[in-house]
This record gives sequence, structure tokens and C-alpha cells, in this order.
Amino acid sequence: MSMESYAPEEQRKRKFASDCFKKATEAMARQNWDYAVEMFSIAIKMVPDNLMYRQSLRGLERRKYNDNKTGKSMAFLSVRSIRAKVKKAKNAKNWSEMDEAAEEGLAINPWDAQFHADLGQATAERGFDEIATFALELAVEYGPENKVFLIALAALYERRRDYTNAVKTLEKVMKLEPLNGTIRSKIAALGASEVIDRGGYGTAKNTQEVKSPVKQGYEDSVMGDAKRNNQVLAPGESAENDLLRAVQKDPANVANHLKLADHYKRDGNLEKAALTLQQALHVSGDISVREQMEDVELAMVRKNLLFAKEASTAAPNDPVARQNRIDLAKEVLDQEIEIYSRRTGHHPNDMKLKHELAQRFMQANKHALAIPLLQQASKDVRLEAQVLVDLGICFLKQQQNPLATRQFQKAIEKLNSTNQPQPFKDCHYWLGRLAEEAGDLAEAETHYLEILGLDYAYRDVAARLEKLQRQIGNVANRDLGDTPE
Repeated sequence: MSMESYAPEEQRKRKFASDCFKKATEAMARQNWDYAVEMFSIAIKMVPDNLMYRQSLRGLERRKYNDNKTGKSMAFLSVRSIRAKVKKAKNAKNWSEMDEAAEEGLAINPWDAQFHADLGQATAERGFDEIATFALELAVEYGPENKVFLIALAALYERRRDYTNAVKTLEKVMKLEPLNGTIRSKIAALGASEVIDRGGYGTAKNTQEVKSPVKQGYEDSVMGDAKRNNQVLAPGESAENDLLRAVQKDPANVANHLKLADHYKRDGNLEKAALTLQQALHVSGDISVREQMEDVELAMVRKNLLFAKEASTAAPNDPVARQNRIDLAKEVLDQEIEIYSRRTGHHPNDMKLKHELAQRFMQANKHALAIPLLQQASKDVRLEAQVLVDLGICFLKQQQNPLATRQFQKAIEKLNSTNQPQPFKDCHYWLGRLAEEAGDLAEAETHYLEILGLDYAYRDVAARLEKLQRQIGNVANRDLGDTPE
């Protein structure tokens, strides 16, 4: 369609998009990837039905990240809010907004199968079937065993009367679910002459069988230096290569993936461990594998927080270093709350898990949310003493002093300074503070003395006790002065 056939406003948009495309290609020649991505993104917003713009942008994004198959470093942290944006747009059936949000996610990780699927759905709903096909084919390539992606792609092929590819795609679903009668019936319904005579379509580009970029990316990302240097190691010379061979020989065997992930964890290579566990989860869909993957991702963020703390300590006057430490600490806490909240739903009888979640709520100053979890966790006798101390602190924060006192008093009966020094000191400290507030100076003195006998530097106990003993002495002197001779 010529430019003149469009309305004036549409002509303006397409001319502007064409200029952006030109600037993007020029920036690519200078390897100015960020500016090139920005220009392509603007072109797509102006002309969202242009397949070439989308294809060019995908290729550029992969080059920007040196074809690392994972995108931006720590990409999983950056895409959480974008996934929420995609979901919100999808629920509202705002397809253009969903389209833009999916593109935003792919700018962070152009190998993310789910964002490609989201883009495919959004563009299909907008009537951009060529782009939808392109996006869903990538979703299937990056998530080859995801039945939802496969079925969506098959439906799109059928809509475009590409029956050969529709059948081939549904046959992949049948390999995953051999007993799925609905899919078998659908394949039979597509059994037209185009399907029978496969020779006429066998050379079409979109029917070529290519190696899954998800599997290829997984292998490339976790291959050791030896393979990248074209060194061939014999079995037994490299534990990593031996495990990789086992995975490649039997990719459906989850145990092999888990052994490889454990190897990377022991080596401290958390990024490779996380990627390996992502593949294991893709193969198995097992909750326990997901939890292992989440633990590794948490460890990665905690490691970054440790670095941020060290940087902030080394440069105490640097506001950027200080803010990085604050932001990462919040990210760790938010992620822990999200993960532990989900796990308490999966493991409702795990009291230790509920205690962990309650402690995170306490750190986030959400004591009202922590209290019911702590009350449940107190039923576990192994946790009871510490849980009672935590409950007392929560009730203090809620200004429920009588309830707090009761919890601390119950905890004291179960604590000893040898095995549980920290909760022992915490409990006596708060009982001392409560006694002070109630005017019972002798009781407060007793609790503070218990602490000082164990840890003289604990909080402000020494100063409090000194002040307290002066008050007790003053009272005694006053009483003595009032005694008749």
C-alpha cells in the first residue's frame, strides 16, 4: 500500500516511523544499541502493524545483549512489574497497552517466552496476524514444551489457513499429552488435502524444524570455558561437562538438571544454577523445583545486597551507594515476603515457614499480619520460645502492653541463656522496659541484671540500670528521711 493511500494523520505517523527506522539502522552501525532500540520502539508505536520493525527490533535486542540468551543482568528482578502491567492490560482487554507492555518486557529479555506469547495474543487481537505468528513462533521456540503456547500458535495457523503448520504444532502437543482426545480430534478435523500432501509445504520457511532456542540458550549459557574454547574434554575430566552430557542425552530427566544445578551452587555460580533450575522447572513443572529456583534467585539478590553494603561502608558519604543498599534491602524483603507467602499456601502445616514469613512482616513493620502467623507457629514446641518473644514484640508495636507482658513471661519460662542467648536477652529487656513503664523499679532492675550478667554491652541496659538504681536510691533516702527519730 502506497503512502498516499493513507489518511494525512496516518501518513505523518508512517513518515515519522520511517525516519525513526533510518535513525535506528544508523545507530546500529555505530553499535549505539540503546538509541537504536529507542528509535525502533518509537517506530513500532507509530506503526504497530509493521512486521519488519518488530523483526528488526528483536534482532537488535539480541545483539545488544551479545546473544547471551538471558537478556539484562538479573532480568527476573526487572520484569516483575512489567508482568503485572501485562496482566492488568489483558484483564481490561486493552490490547494496545498489552502490546506495548510485552515489548517493554522483551527489551529487557528478548528470550522470554511468556512475553513473546503475550505479544502474540495482543497483536492477534489487534488483527496483526503476521506479527502475532512471528511472536508466537518465538514463544514456542523459547518454550517448546508449553502446551498453551503451542495451542495458541496452532489456532493462529488455522485462522490463516496454514493447515500444515497447525497440524504439526498440534502433533507436538500430542507428544506431550499422548492421551489428549480433544487435540487428537482437532488434528483429524484439520485433515484436509493440504495436510496429506505435505511435500508442497515442506520447504516453506515457517515449517522448518529448528533447534529450540530455549534449549540451545540453556546449553550455551551453562557450557564451561572448555567448550567455549573448543577444547574437548573426555568423560571424567570435568564434572560440569559430564553433567551437561547427561542433560543433553536425556533432557527429560529432571534429576540430571538438578544435579547440574547443585554443581553450580557448590561452585558459587548462582546465575548458571538459576538458569539450570529454570530449565528443570520447564521440564517438570514441579513445585519443589520452583522453590529451589526461587532460593537461588534470592541468594543472588542477597549477594548483591552484601556487595551494596560493602560499597556503602567504604563510601559512607556517597548518596548513590547508600540508596543502592536501601533499594536492594527492600527488594530482598519484598521478594522474601512474596515467596514465603506463596509457600505457606503450598505447605500449610509448616510452622517454621510461617515463622519465617511472620519475621519478614515484622521487618516490614506489618505487625498485624505477623501476629496470626506467630500464634499458629507457637504450636510447634521447637519454635515456641522464640515465637513467644516475637509475639510480645508485635503486641508492643500494637500498643497492647498487657498482652505483650504475658507473651514475654511465658517465653521466659522456656528460655535459657546458654542455648538461646539472644531471645533470652530480648525477653528480659522488654520485660524490664515494661516494668519501668509500670513503675515497678525493682522488677525492672531484676531483668536488667539478668542481661548484664550475660552481655554488658547489650543495647542501653547499662545506662538504664544506672539510672534506675539512682532512682531506687533516691526513693530509699527519701523514705529514710521521712522516718521519725
